[in-house]
Amino acid sequence: MKSPTKAMAAGIAVLATVGALAGCTSAGDGDGADGRLELRVATFPPGADAAAYDAFAAQEKQFEKEHPDIDIIGVEYEWEGPTFAVQLAGGSLPDVFTVPFTDSKTLLENGQLMDVTDAIEELGYTDKFNPIILDGVTGADGKIYGFPRQAYAAALHYNRDLFEQAGLDPDSPPETWDEIREAAKKITDATGKAGYAQMAINNTGGWQLTSQTVARGGRTQTDNGDGTAESTIDNDATKTSLQFLHDVKWEDNAFGSKVDLDWGTINQEFAAGNIGMYTSGSDIYTALVRDFGMDSDIYGMTVVPMEGDDPGTLGGGDIAVISPTVDDATKEAAVTWIDWYYMQKLMDKDAAVLDAKTLNESGQAVGTPLLPVLSRELYDESQEWIADYINVPVDQMAPFSDRIWDQTPVGEPKVKTQEVYALLDTVVQKVLTDQNADIDALLAQAQSDAQAKLDE
Repeated sequence: MKSPTKAMAAGIAVLATVGALAGCTSAGDGDGADGRLELRVATFPPGADAAAYDAFAAQEKQFEKEHPDIDIIGVEYEWEGPTFAVQLAGGSLPDVFTVPFTDSKTLLENGQLMDVTDAIEELGYTDKFNPIILDGVTGADGKIYGFPRQAYAAALHYNRDLFEQAGLDPDSPPETWDEIREAAKKITDATGKAGYAQMAINNTGGWQLTSQTVARGGRTQTDNGDGTAESTIDNDATKTSLQFLHDVKWEDNAFGSKVDLDWGTINQEFAAGNIGMYTSGSDIYTALVRDFGMDSDIYGMTVVPMEGDDPGTLGGGDIAVISPTVDDATKEAAVTWIDWYYMQKLMDKDAAVLDAKTLNESGQAVGTPLLPVLSRELYDESQEWIADYINVPVDQMAPFSDRIWDQTPVGEPKVKTQEVYALLDTVVQKVLTDQNADIDALLAQAQSDAQAKLDE
C-alpha cells in the first residue's frame, strides 16, 4: 500500500481527482498547438503545498529543455482503486501515473496496464531491480507492466515532543510491543493524547493488521504459485496483534477516541500532535510535512518490533505505469519521462544531484529512508551523491535506518489483496468498538470469508 506515500501508502488513498496542475498548460490529447506531443503526467494529490508545485515546475522545465519535442502537462491525481475503471473508461486518467504494489496484480489480471518489458530491457534495468520488488509488476505471462519507483518497509512513527512530556527518551524508542504499550499509557496519562493509534477503515485496517501479523511471525495468506492462495488469517500472530489493540484501547485507555482513521486522517492527527505512536510505511515523512503541515522537530521513526519464529517487515511501495489506452508515440514519451523523472536519480550521479538540489531549493524533503528498489549498493551510493542536499532530520530517523537492514522484507499478500484487507477492516473495527469482542470467533469468520474470496 501506499505510504505508501500518501500507503503507500502506500498505498491506500481516499480520493482520486484529476485536474490541471497550477501553472501548467491545460491538458489535451496528442500534439499541442506548437506541434509538441502533450504528455499528461500525475503529480501530487490535491492539497499539496506550493513548494511541491514549485519543485515540479522546475523539474518540468529541466525535462523539456532536454526533450523539446515533449510538452509535460502536470495533473493533480491520487490513486483510488474503485474509481480507476471509471476513469479509464472515461479517458480521464493521466498518461503516466502511479499505483500501489498491492493493486498492481489486480490491474495486471484485468489487462489495465501497459506492457513495458521491452522498454525496461532496452534501458538496462531488468537485472538492476530488487527481484522481490520486480515481482510486483510482473504478470503471469512473465512480462513487466510498470517501473518500481519507490518502496517502503513497515515503521513505527512517534511524536518526540509527546515522548518528552511523558518522561520518555525520544532517542530510545520502544523496541518491543510490550514497550510500545507501556509508552502509550505513559503518553496518555501525561498528556491526554492518544498514546497509540491505528488505521481501521478503507482497507487500511486490514493492511496494518497484516503488517503486524508479519512482524510477529505470522502470515495471513499462503501463495500457491499458480495465481491461487490459501487464507491463513486465523493464526496466533494475528490473534496477538488484535489482543494488543484490545488491551491498549480497553485496559489502558491509551488508544484515544478516534477509531475510524485511515491513511490520510491518521497522518493528519499525527501531524497535529494528537497521536504518540502509529505504524505505517517508512516513506510518509514527506507527506506529513508537505501535505499535513507537520513540524519536523516532533518527528521520530523506528522499526516495528519483531517477535516469533519467522518475523519480517511488510514491504510495499508504488510503481510508475502508463495508461493502456495511449498510442505508441505517447508510450515512447511516457517511458522517456518515467526514466528521467523517477529512475535516473536512483542510478545516475548527475541526475541524483540535480533532483536533490532542485527539491532542496524548493523546500522539499530529501533523504527520507526508503527500501531500495534497486540494489542496496546502488542505494547507499546514491545517498553519498546527495549528502550535501539531505534536509530531513536523519538523526531522528536513525532508530529506523540503523536497524531496518536486519529485518527480513516480506511482500504483501498477492491474491485479492484489497478485498481481504477490507474484510479485516471489520475485524479491527469490532475490536476497537466492542470491549467484549470475541477475537477467536472474529478470526474464524474472517478466515472463512477470505477463503471464499480467494476461491472466486
